[in-house]
This record gives sequence, C-alpha cells and structure tokens, in this order.
Amino acid sequence: MENVITIHKKNRVIQGEITLPGSKSIANRSLIIRALCKEDFEIENLSSAKDTQTLIALLGSDDSILDTGPAGTTFRFMTAYLSLQKGTQILTGSERMKQRPIGVLVEALKTLGADIEYMENEGYPPLRIHEAKQMGAANEIHMAADISSQYISALLMIAPTLPNGLTIHFKGEPVSLPYIRMTLRMMEYFGIESKEHGHSIQVSSGAYRARPFKVEADWSAASYYYSLAALAEESDIQVNGLFEDSLQGDSVISEISQFFGLQTFYNEKGIRIIKTKRMPTPHLEYDFTECPDIAQTVAAMCGGLGMTGHFTGLKTLRIKETDRIDAMRDELAKVGVTVTPLDLDNDQGMQIKGQARVNNPIFETYEDHRMAMALAPLAQLGYLRIKEPEVVKKSYPEFWKDLGLLGFEIETESGLSD
Repeated sequence: MENVITIHKKNRVIQGEITLPGSKSIANRSLIIRALCKEDFEIENLSSAKDTQTLIALLGSDDSILDTGPAGTTFRFMTAYLSLQKGTQILTGSERMKQRPIGVLVEALKTLGADIEYMENEGYPPLRIHEAKQMGAANEIHMAADISSQYISALLMIAPTLPNGLTIHFKGEPVSLPYIRMTLRMMEYFGIESKEHGHSIQVSSGAYRARPFKVEADWSAASYYYSLAALAEESDIQVNGLFEDSLQGDSVISEISQFFGLQTFYNEKGIRIIKTKRMPTPHLEYDFTECPDIAQTVAAMCGGLGMTGHFTGLKTLRIKETDRIDAMRDELAKVGVTVTPLDLDNDQGMQIKGQARVNNPIFETYEDHRMAMALAPLAQLGYLRIKEPEVVKKSYPEFWKDLGLLGFEIETESGLSD
C-alpha cells in the first residue's frame, strides 16, 4: 500500500522559526574534495539528506559493487572519483538512475584516460570502472555547453589530481553556471587555482589543502518557505543557516520572491522572510537556466496566487528524478492550473495559467523529493494529499516535521504525525 499524508492549515498566517539542513550540493562537493585530499579535515553541518548520507557510505565502503540508489549527484561525482581509484568497481543505481544519461561524463573521462565500461545500455548506468593505466593522458576536453553542471563539477574536482591539470572548453555558455562556480570557489578554499577565460575553465595540477569547512544551509530548501510566505495572507518566518554571500545559485529565490510581495532581511542567524502589503506581480517571466531546481516551487507559487508564468531555461528538468515539466503539468492540473510545456530552440520551458482550487487532490511524487515539497505549500488553500511523502528524505528529511512547527496539520493513515 502506498503511503499517503493529508496536509491542511486552519489559517493563512505563517509565523515561526526554522533551522534548515545543510546544502547537499555543498556537502557532496566537500566530501569528494576531502576524499581526494591527502589529509582528513572536519566538515561541520553535513547535510542529513539521504543523497549525502549515501555518498558518505560509498566513500567509506570496501565493496566492489556500489549502489547510489536514486542519487544523481552522487552517481556522477562517484563516476569521476572511481576513475582514479585502484581495482575494479561496479557503480549502479535505481531503475530511474539507469534511465538517466551518463555518457557525456564517461566519454570525457575516457578522453582523459579512464577505463570505463557500460554494463547494460550504451551511455547509461550501471558502469564497470577499472583502474586507469594512463589517467591524465590528455589535459584538454571539449564539451557541449548545455549539459548538466554535475558532469562538469565531477571533472573539475578531480582535475588537480591529474599530472597536467585540466582545461575544459565549452561550445557556448554553460548552463547552471552558479553550480560550476560553487565548485570552483570551494576548490579555491582548499588551495586549488583555476582560471575562466572565454568559454574555457583551466584548473592547475596541485594538492588539496586540508582546512575545516562549514556547510551552508540549503537555499533550495529555503525556497519552500518563500512559497509558504507568498501563499499566506500574513507571514514572518525566520530561516536559520543561510549566508548573504552564498555559494548557491538558488539563493536567487530571495530576488524572485519580490515579485510575490516578499522581503528578505539578513541577520546573524540567517534570513527573515516577511510578506508586505504590496500585491504580487500578475505575470512572471523568468529564465531558470542558472537555478532550475527552484522552478517547480515558483510554478506552484504562481498557480497558488493565480499569476501567469512564462519560464525558460528548463532543459535539465527533463532528466531529473522524473520529467519535472510533465510532472508539474499533470499535478497542477488537479487543482485547475494549466501548465503548457514549451519546446524552444535548444531549450525547454513552460507556461502557467489559472488560479489553484484546492479540494483534496491526491498528488503523485514520482520518486522526486522536489515534487512533494513544491506542492505542499498549496495546503494553505485547502486539504490536499501527497503520496509517498518519505521521498523528502533525499534532501530534507525533517521537512514534514518543520511544516508542523509552522502550524500545518499533517495526518497519516494511522493518525496525526509527529
């Protein structure tokens, strides 16, 4: 039997204080860097996300078969990391993971000298990764600009370990550029130099230097509280653990939220989100190329307030945990909001129209944590149900508990949840 929860809030007033988990994007990068470093170092505020805990377990495992489950970032980072290791390992994942392409990264690693085989379908997991005899045989690769930033970050982090470093040349401007720059800034913190010139990134050969590191809270998770605040009639939320000078591209939600009548105030603990009396903008046009992970959240915000939206820069959403564009179309239709997928030149987008009418819909989550959390704020408009709510463990295990702290009533099949 599928697990289902019912969510409701008696009023549309949101007040309270939440401490967010550490960013899994930052945590996972810090773990790979530590594994590549010759000395150990402390990482404070490591994410409780299942993806991060999976990566910790895999990096500490002596098994020859390593299973990432549905964790895409973990699979991609481990592919590059294992290409440097001795012996032979098999890297596999969930059934959905076996449908997500890995060929671009594998072929780039082969150019550098890696010895990797596809075990089932060409270009897809699982992989058999052998010890490379000449890793670093080349120090330059050419890549399409529209590929996932996770491929690029995986390559950048192993670049210093190659005898002559690595230069990546892109055919155009890379997508999700903030995630790439996050990686480069973290590498710089640990002593690695890099240069960006034109559409190329050059990383010098060198050794990571051990330093204590603190993981910032997750701005992607913060986006759900911006959505809660936007859909409320009154809101004043303290969200702890976020930095004003953030490494995360999703911190742009603080700017996007102004179109929804919200203001962000930074303080010693994090941020304070307050709803002003200003009416939301009736129409939002936005390019999510640099922050695709918050597009679902903003789409639900638009639908909840009856705003129209025209979103572009969503190409990578087609190959996430699910096809997130089609998933949002199907789920928001259940509350009367029309999402029209857009097939643009070398891009994907969506249009959003309609005012949400929430009358106990049952939302599917598609094994995608962001579907569950993006749709949950609509519970301020009426009762709704969400299938497989445990999917949030992938990035934010305490999400339902934290919603309860803000006054949401969350019931399971056996009664009221904690």
